[in-house]
Amino acid sequence: TTGRSQVVAGPCYILRGAPKPSFHHPHSTTLIPAEFNLLISPAYAQGTPALGGGLDGIILMVGMFVLMWFLMIRPQMKRAKEHRSMVDALQKGDEVVAASGIVGRISKVTDAYVTLEIAPNTEINVQKMAVQTLLPKGTIKTI
Repeated sequence: TTGRSQVVAGPCYILRGAPKPSFHHPHSTTLIPAEFNLLISPAYAQGTPALGGGLDGIILMVGMFVLMWFLMIRPQMKRAKEHRSMVDALQKGDEVVAASGIVGRISKVTDAYVTLEIAPNTEINVQKMAVQTLLPKGTIKTI
């Protein structure tokens, strides 16, 4: 086939030694017409955007920040404030759950640590901020 064109049966495709189109399946000898290739949309050149649209972009960014503030940041700050006030109010005899899931009764409180009695004659020291939940009195007896 020197200098001649090849014709494939079906819709007429002329191959002149050029590589096969990108939509040709590598394991098939049949070419797929571009009209039937629904997975690839045609790319068209677009014009340059109009100038002066900066105010819309700024309003959109401010709106997104306000939305993020009310949906994510503000509730997290509220939970952190409630946790900090609960930790500051801890006192001897309170029943708590530490962040590791350990349940115990506070036997000693210092500035940064609390001592938890987790079983008779068994005490551990944990950081105050590791206290996750304050339990109602008498909860340990029912567990």
